[in-house]
Amino acid sequence: MEGENSSFNKIIGSQQHKTANMLQEIQAMGSHAMDIYDYLLAGIDPRLKEYPLMQNPIPMSSILLCYLFFVMYLGPRIMANRKPFQLKEAMIVYNFTLVALSVFIVYEFLMSGWATTYTWRCDAVDTSDSPQALRMVRVAWLFWFSKIIELIDTMFFVLRKKHGQVTFLHIFHHSFMPWTWWWGVAYAPGGMGSFHAMVNSSVHVIMYFYYGLAAAGPRFQKFLWWKKYMTAIQLTQFVLVSLHATQYYFMDSCDYQFPMVLHLIWMYGTFFFVLFSNFWIQAYVEGGWVQGVAYEAC
Repeated sequence: MEGENSSFNKIIGSQQHKTANMLQEIQAMGSHAMDIYDYLLAGIDPRLKEYPLMQNPIPMSSILLCYLFFVMYLGPRIMANRKPFQLKEAMIVYNFTLVALSVFIVYEFLMSGWATTYTWRCDAVDTSDSPQALRMVRVAWLFWFSKIIELIDTMFFVLRKKHGQVTFLHIFHHSFMPWTWWWGVAYAPGGMGSFHAMVNSSVHVIMYFYYGLAAAGPRFQKFLWWKKYMTAIQLTQFVLVSLHATQYYFMDSCDYQFPMVLHLIWMYGTFFFVLFSNFWIQAYVEGGWVQGVAYEAC
């Protein structure tokens, strides 16, 4: 009997030892994770600390998770037995507001560097507190925040039961852009990495102008003959941003402080060029001129 108790106690002791080791490993992993998190937060540009949603990535990530939950699960179930909402007036106001916002963002990018002091080649982030540097910080944040506003695109589709437009390309683009650009703006608000933001905003001036006219009703259809060129405009955007980032790899020296941002922009441009090209082939080459274009997924 004593032998059995001794064996049992050894087993219990061994299990307790394993459990203690496991807890220590989990605690160590948690500690390492927090060290990495603190290290990442320490890299945020201090000039952005007072801007909304820029203190850490948790609020931004929470917004995007709520967005995904709504457009992929909650929204379709709420609308399953309901008639589509008629949101004509709201969509007109929304789209032309984004046109105005995008025009302002492009103008601010130009005035804070791209049309004044930038070379369009190796342009470092100005980390000073000069008026022009702070202007670039402000427009970089505004560009990122416009990506949060544009999540409403998908909500309109869901509420209007336009399920065919809530594609993988659309959802991925709308969630990927604000998440990655939060980090881009947090670390590098300006410099050559902001070329992508300026070009993207320029394209969105055209895109949301089209949306606004389309939402205004059938009488404006005759002004939308250029619809079929919108995907080509998007493809041109991806080529431009990729080429601009590519020049970094052929420079003898460049003092741009955040090459990782350029690597991500290059991958972004190449990846989305492939996705949009695939859409173009399926929609216009294999399927003929079909209703709906790739930019409606942006």
